[in-house]
Amino acid sequence: MEINRFRDEYDFLSNFYRVDIEYEGIIYPTVEHAFQALKTLDNDERLKISLLDTPTEAKRAGRKVTLRSDWEDVKLDIMKELIMIKFHDPILKEKLLNTKDAILIEGNTWNDYYWGECKGKGQNHLGKILMEVRDMIK
Repeated sequence: MEINRFRDEYDFLSNFYRVDIEYEGIIYPTVEHAFQALKTLDNDERLKISLLDTPTEAKRAGRKVTLRSDWEDVKLDIMKELIMIKFHDPILKEKLLNTKDAILIEGNTWNDYYWGECKGKGQNHLGKILMEVRDMIK
């Protein structure tokens, strides 16, 4: 089985899904907020992102932060850490485990070939991390 859209019954797989993520003393309303904030080492910039209303606003703000010099080296590890935090929630953990052995693909139409797949092409790093975390929490 393949889950290739993180919408409807699988919306909980999306980084835009609302669940508090606490990281280094700041509570973010979504994984997306946390991920975008962690692009910088500036706590003021992180806090500003944590207070934004929507993950879309957080994503936009993440493009303007003072980018940490090691970002390309650490971004996959940070995403995995945030996904682990997200799925410590017992309800979300159960939902993730209920995907059983399904292949998880962050299918999209916005040409994200790094975190997902578009038109069947892409590296699908988010899907791979989700499957890895699912295997770890079994």
